[in-house]
Amino acid sequence: MTRVVYESWGQRVVFGSGTARDDVAAEVAGLGASRVLVIAAEGERALAEDICKDVPVVATFGAVRPHVPAEVARAVRAAAHEHAADLLLSVGGGSTTGTAKAAALTTGLPVLAVPTTYAGSEATPVWGLTEDGHKRTGVDPKVLPRVVVYDATLMLSLPTRLSVTSGLNALAHCVDAWWAPRHNPISSALAVEGVRSLASALPRIVADGQDITARREILFGTYLGAVAFAGAGSGLHHKVCHVLGGAYDLEHAALHSVVLPHVVGLNLAAAPGAARYLGAALDAGADPFGALLGLYSRLEPPRSLGELGLAEAELDRACDLVMAQVPDTNPRRVTRDKMRELLGRAHRGDTPVAVPLPTEEHPR
Repeated sequence: MTRVVYESWGQRVVFGSGTARDDVAAEVAGLGASRVLVIAAEGERALAEDICKDVPVVATFGAVRPHVPAEVARAVRAAAHEHAADLLLSVGGGSTTGTAKAAALTTGLPVLAVPTTYAGSEATPVWGLTEDGHKRTGVDPKVLPRVVVYDATLMLSLPTRLSVTSGLNALAHCVDAWWAPRHNPISSALAVEGVRSLASALPRIVADGQDITARREILFGTYLGAVAFAGAGSGLHHKVCHVLGGAYDLEHAALHSVVLPHVVGLNLAAAPGAARYLGAALDAGADPFGALLGLYSRLEPPRSLGELGLAEAELDRACDLVMAQVPDTNPRRVTRDKMRELLGRAHRGDTPVAVPLPTEEHPR
């Protein structure tokens, strides 16, 4: 590459273990906030209350829903105005962080994020809203959390299945960064390290969910992947997942775990650089795709869109919706037939396949 453009996004990130309550209090004070609106789903309300005991909380918003429906976005903005909040503090997974971002988008209020999964949304300026079955996404520096407080001990109670699917969501940020519209050497290098951390640590928490060292490594991998994604943009994998998630309200992290190897199988032959990166990250030698499938076999994540609730009768419509969002910069040309085949395999839970390039098609 003769010319590289990379845009970085500034935020303060604190990594700790067992220090969330102290770290949050210190960071809130550092931001000069005196009226904090806490955003936490009802299932994590008790955790949020404990973490925020030393914080000037004026209210808690609990109506969090996946994919941030427009009515939830309106409600959280109204709550911020009603309570004259000067800081939005999210405690939870990607849906919770996304809800805080929805409020920040129009209010301009700063966000302090305390993640409890490996969604990675806390490290990106990307927002998403769903209305009438369509998920809109955009990029705005206002929604990037000003501060992120990571605490590995908050992940110890995360069920194995959610740990795996959320971790594979983080891994998808890394992989998509290798062929996203703004892919660049800096994001790609971050993504390699992200995959390396995630691939090493995820099997260890499947074996022992209380492995705090592995949990810390996954947080580092999550952060690296999210920063890589923020720098490179949204590639084919995320376009597929955003469309399907918004249209059919599918479980977000599990959706990523199902779709990722199928997109990798489609793109890898046309993306030799991505193949090298994936091979290096997985120490895979000449078969990076096989190494990815080997990782999947150790983690045993969900494998089919049917299992997640997508009806077979919807596949043709789903294909049309996805085709409208395929990036022009994808490393290979994606035809409707190819996408329909991909969705069919993903729906059935078939073993992902490496799709060879036709002799007349060359890598972009």
